[in-house]
Amino acid sequence: MALLVMKFGGTSVGSIDKINNVANIIEKQLIDKKLIVVLSAMSGVTNKMQEYIDEIESNEIIENDLILTSGEAVSVGLLSAILKKRNIKSIPLLGWQIPIITDSNHQKAKILNIDKVRIDKYLNDYDDLVVAGFQGVDVDGKITSLGRGGSDTTAVAVAAAVDAYRCDIYTDVDGVYSTDPNLEPKAKKIDKLAFEEMLEMSSTGAKVLHTRSVELAMKNNLTLQVLSSITKERGTLVVDENKLIEKEIVSGVSSVSYTHLTLPTSDLV
Repeated sequence: MALLVMKFGGTSVGSIDKINNVANIIEKQLIDKKLIVVLSAMSGVTNKMQEYIDEIESNEIIENDLILTSGEAVSVGLLSAILKKRNIKSIPLLGWQIPIITDSNHQKAKILNIDKVRIDKYLNDYDDLVVAGFQGVDVDGKITSLGRGGSDTTAVAVAAAVDAYRCDIYTDVDGVYSTDPNLEPKAKKIDKLAFEEMLEMSSTGAKVLHTRSVELAMKNNLTLQVLSSITKERGTLVVDENKLIEKEIVSGVSSVSYTHLTLPTSDLV
């Protein structure tokens, strides 16, 4: 049976009503496929955890990562419970339960390995795995967080590890636009673009996908789709350049303040 990985960000799971909406989306997709659903923490929760860390002035990297990744446990637990009430065979999984093995670079850890065999065993018993994004475990068993864009990175890495046919990234926008629609009302949604184009847009200001997740998808030739959890419209496909039938001279325009420019990094899978 076909396997699809879906990722929902914090705004998509920001309330019980929104999590129920996610459950509706999942229920429709389960008709002809199995799913791995990767979740962020509910919107605002990770920032709140960081405030607690700042309040106690903690410099303990192990404890800080444990605190920062606690929000995802809540969101995956809530969604899986809702799915089970609908008689869907679902199980919530934290990073260490899969496991998603990372290095020990706390708060910006890189993924080293994902246990495909164990995931396959879960998929034999369940139709939907609800996986916590943003987190993993190092070889010493310590919880790690993946840093900015960590849930997107988790979803793409898991999709690549299990040979999913696509990874859908659900956000608060319905795709990738030629420029920021908040700044230019005439901005057009792009139906399909190449990894290289998405990577350049991400690294120069476009905030739809983090560069780490795009790099991973390109490395593993994994098709991405960026779409909204609110609308029912098709999103933007991000694919290998060879799959593009027509090549636009300019796909999109983005900008970045050079005072805040950081170079993209890549994960190991």
